[in-house]
Amino acid sequence: MARRERVMRMSVELPLWRALAGYRVLTMLYAVGFFATAYDGFARPWVAVGYYCVLFVWTVATLPKVASAASCTKRFLAADLTIALTGILLTTVADAHERIQSGGPTLPSIWTAGSVLAFAIKGGWRWAAFASTAVAVANLVERGTPARDTIHNVILVWVASIAIGYVVEVARASERTLARALEIEATTRERERLARDIHDGVLQVLAMVQRRGAVLGGEAAELGRMAGEQEVALRTLVAGGLVPVSRVSQDAAEGAVVRAVEEPAEQPAEQAGPVDLRSLLASFAAARVNLAEPGAPVLLPAPAAKELAAAVGAALDNVRRHAGEDARAWILVEDEPDEVIITVRDDGPGIPEGRLAQAEGEGRLGVAQSIRGRLRDLGGSAELISTPGQGTEVELTVPKERKDKNVRRGKAGQR
Repeated sequence: MARRERVMRMSVELPLWRALAGYRVLTMLYAVGFFATAYDGFARPWVAVGYYCVLFVWTVATLPKVASAASCTKRFLAADLTIALTGILLTTVADAHERIQSGGPTLPSIWTAGSVLAFAIKGGWRWAAFASTAVAVANLVERGTPARDTIHNVILVWVASIAIGYVVEVARASERTLARALEIEATTRERERLARDIHDGVLQVLAMVQRRGAVLGGEAAELGRMAGEQEVALRTLVAGGLVPVSRVSQDAAEGAVVRAVEEPAEQPAEQAGPVDLRSLLASFAAARVNLAEPGAPVLLPAPAAKELAAAVGAALDNVRRHAGEDARAWILVEDEPDEVIITVRDDGPGIPEGRLAQAEGEGRLGVAQSIRGRLRDLGGSAELISTPGQGTEVELTVPKERKDKNVRRGKAGQR
């Protein structure tokens, strides 16, 4: 089935930048409005008017600068903090001394916190500590004496900005970890799918060449030996695989980037509907394989039906391979209201206890990948019951309708 790559971005910073842009505009309007109501109390109101004109133009013009981490450069942060500090120090020139001593606000008022928060979101808690310390010094110089309310406001801004900066750093690390986990999960699913296809084709052909070559002898034996070596090498490659390193976007505000998420390509209209599972299982019926199926169609989505039929084929391959060519097998199809159950039973010698775990350790993934892996991807289950000397029974259960956990997870990541 054709598959395509999909990119997911995860970011907790974009909402922070948007909130910061709104905060800067609202606090600028608040500072201007407060000045308008207290205009008569200023000693030199024309100084405040000039500053507010600059503050208004700067806030509106620099809104694109606080849209993302990439646009919020160090030069902009330095200029923004300079405007905030200048406004604090100009308060002693514009406002009356009595109002300042009585705890009157500075010219930029709470707009200054927006400048400090920009440092916190951009560079983390260390940058926030630097900016909030500069604001604290300017406030102490403006007030002249370390009054209680001044100390209180300084500590509040200092603690809040450092806390936000630390949270941003933790969020970035969490994004990278989540992206890595999603990428590993997606890559593992794709590797398992490839392992099933390889096991059903190339590995079984190589194993057959190895066995036949050993029987024929001569040059065929050498060819069989080489096929056996390639089989072992290919099993090792399939069992291990390589997982690429997660990438992080250049703009940190866009968050971590996951590029290893595969999804099925859109099916043609004629293949979009359900198919009758019986038609896919009919080819397995043979002289030594009995197929018992319902009289009515057993309808499943086309991808699920194909994967379920492939799992049945893998089970029959195991019967021929481990129980011998003379072993008999029975396939029973049960069409339940909510699920389809297929039972594959043989009269072979059975599987010794611990043999499946040993086979997985050797890279033989017939049961682990071709059967259980397929059923797990379909939201179903595969149960294997084997008693030495009494044959083996494999029960495959697939729900007729299921919600794909991986699709929900991908959509949540995009949100």
